[in-house]
Amino acid sequence: MRPSSPAAGPTARIIATLLLALAAALPAAADEAGDFDYFVLALSWSPSWCATEGDGRGAPECAPGAGLSFTLHGLWPQHEAGWPEFCATPARDPSRRETAAMADIMGSGGLAWYQWRKHGRCTGLAGADYLALSRLAYEAVTIPPVLAALDRDVRLPAAVVEVAFLEANPGLAPDGITVTCDDGRIDEVRICLTRSLDPRFCGADVRRDCTLSGALMEALR
Repeated sequence: MRPSSPAAGPTARIIATLLLALAAALPAAADEAGDFDYFVLALSWSPSWCATEGDGRGAPECAPGAGLSFTLHGLWPQHEAGWPEFCATPARDPSRRETAAMADIMGSGGLAWYQWRKHGRCTGLAGADYLALSRLAYEAVTIPPVLAALDRDVRLPAAVVEVAFLEANPGLAPDGITVTCDDGRIDEVRICLTRSLDPRFCGADVRRDCTLSGALMEALR
């Protein structure tokens, strides 16, 4: 038997260490398309988004007279804890025409494309089907009339927004909706839905209710 080289032991340990370091540096496996438990329907208060981001971008949906209230931010696949994103999928991407057609409820086709890339691909649906499902979910929710026609800035408890949605949508329950704030403003209403778009309770990581007693809701543009 040929004797081993004196350097074989240390060299093997170095190689093993390098391989472990390389493995640790590799990105985690992509989330699997179609593997999720429920949806979160995220509705953004358009005047708040315009004040914090849209005005700086010159977004057309923020122009005077746009008249947008709660718009569709996205329909997000969700696990009972955590969520998938940027999944690999063989499903066909939506066309430019199909994403542009979402501007009436999302503000822009660019947002529709981004939501498809980050969230829609994780549904396992084709792009056009994901956008159609997103529209169906959005249109099934009644925006409280008093908020849909807000013509002046108001400050109010964030809980009032939740109550308004519950009253306008009798099928919703308090544990299936949450209201978020950003920079002192009402930011989003998030509604939890089953995979068949029926109301359901939200997981603990989604229930992050804003507790502000004087959150700002700016008037429609």
